[in-house]
Amino acid sequence: MSADQAARARGTAEAVYRAESRRVFATLVRLLGDFDLAEEALHDAFRAALEQWPREGVPANPRAWLVSAGRFKAIDGIRRRARFVALDDVADEVEAIADDAPSRDGDGIEDDRLRLVFTCCHPALAPDAQVALTLREVCGLTTEEIAQAFLTAAPTLAQRIVRAKAKIRDARIPYEVPAPDALPQRLDSVLRVVYLVFNEGYSASSGPSLTRVDLSGEAIRLGRLLVALLPEPEAIGLLALMLLHESRRAARASPAGDLVLLDEQDRALWNRDQIAEGSALVERALASRRIGPYTLQAAIAAVHADAATAAATDWAEIVGLYDLLLSADPSPVVELNRAVAVAMRDGPASGLALVDAILARGDLQDYRLAHAARADFCRRLGNATEARASYERALALARQEPERRFLARRLAELRV
Repeated sequence: MSADQAARARGTAEAVYRAESRRVFATLVRLLGDFDLAEEALHDAFRAALEQWPREGVPANPRAWLVSAGRFKAIDGIRRRARFVALDDVADEVEAIADDAPSRDGDGIEDDRLRLVFTCCHPALAPDAQVALTLREVCGLTTEEIAQAFLTAAPTLAQRIVRAKAKIRDARIPYEVPAPDALPQRLDSVLRVVYLVFNEGYSASSGPSLTRVDLSGEAIRLGRLLVALLPEPEAIGLLALMLLHESRRAARASPAGDLVLLDEQDRALWNRDQIAEGSALVERALASRRIGPYTLQAAIAAVHADAATAAATDWAEIVGLYDLLLSADPSPVVELNRAVAVAMRDGPASGLALVDAILARGDLQDYRLAHAARADFCRRLGNATEARASYERALALARQEPERRFLARRLAELRV
C-alpha cells in the first residue's frame, strides 16, 4: 500500500471513530455486559484499526470489523486475567452474538443503541445519574464536559457515573428495551432525560453563553434515534419540539452574545428546514390521537413558527393549547407560561394577576423566570417600583451571563 493509501486508511479510521464509536460501543456493551470492559474493547479495536487498515486496507464493513475486533480483544483480556469461570462458554456465546450483530442492525426496537439509552435511563438510577450516564455513554461527552454543563466538579460527576455503572452491574439491570407493558413508564424516563439535556443546551442554566450547541445537538440526535427505532407519538412530539425551538437558535442572541427576546428576533434567521421538519412531526404526532405533553408543547412552538411576524402570532390558539397542556401535565411552570400567553392575548394586567396568584401560593418563589415575567408585566403597566423589585429578584436568581445582562439593562432603563 502506498503512503497516500495508508494516509487515507488512517483518515477513514478516524472518521469512522467520530461517526460510529458510540454505536460500536453500544453493541460491545450488549456483548460483554459491562460498560468499562466495552469501553476498553472499543479503544483496543480502534487502535488495531489504526495499525492494520493502513497496512491491509479498509474492510468492506468497518463497523462490523470493529465490533469483531473489540470482541476478540475483550475475550483475550478476559482469558489473560482469568476473571470469569466457565470462560469457554462465555467466549462462545459472545462470539456467536457478535457475528450476528451486523445482520441485526436496523431491526427496529432491538437496536443496541436503544438498549443502551433505556439502560442508562433505568428508574433504579437517580435522575441526575441517568442524565450523566446518558451523556457519557450514549453521547460520548467527556466527564469534564458534562461537569461543566451542569456546574458539578468533575471528580464528583465521575463518582456519580461510577456509582451508576456499579448499580447497573450489581442490580443486574438488563441491557434491553422493556416489554410492551412496561414501555410507557420507561419511555417517559428516557424522554425526560433527553429533554433535560436539550433544555440545558438550548438555554444554559449558567455560564457565559446563552446556549450549549453540543448538548442540544446531542439531544436532537437522541430524539431522532428514538423516533427511528421507537416511533411512539410522544417521542415524535419531543423531536418536533426540539427542532422547532432549535430553529430559532441563530436569532436568539445578538452578535455580542446578548439575549434577544422572541418578539424582537429577526425571523429571517430562523431555520426553515428545521421548522418544516418539526411542523410535519407535530402533524404526525397529533394524528395519533394519543396526545401528550411534548406534542402539545410542540404544537405551541409550531404556532410561533407559523407567524411571519410577532404581531401575527395567534395568541388565542396558544392559550387554548396551554389549557390542554395544563390538563395533561399540570405544573406551576406550565401555569406561568400560560400566564405569559394570556398577557399577550388579553393584556399585561391579566397576566400579572395569574402570576401573582402562582407566587401567592408559594410556588416558583425561587424561579427567576416567574419574577422576570412579573417584572415585565409591571413595566408594561407603568408600575416602575414593582417592576424594579421583581427585576432585582430575578437578577439575584439568574446565573447565566446573557440573562443577567438583559435583566440589568431592564433595571437601568427603569432608573432613567
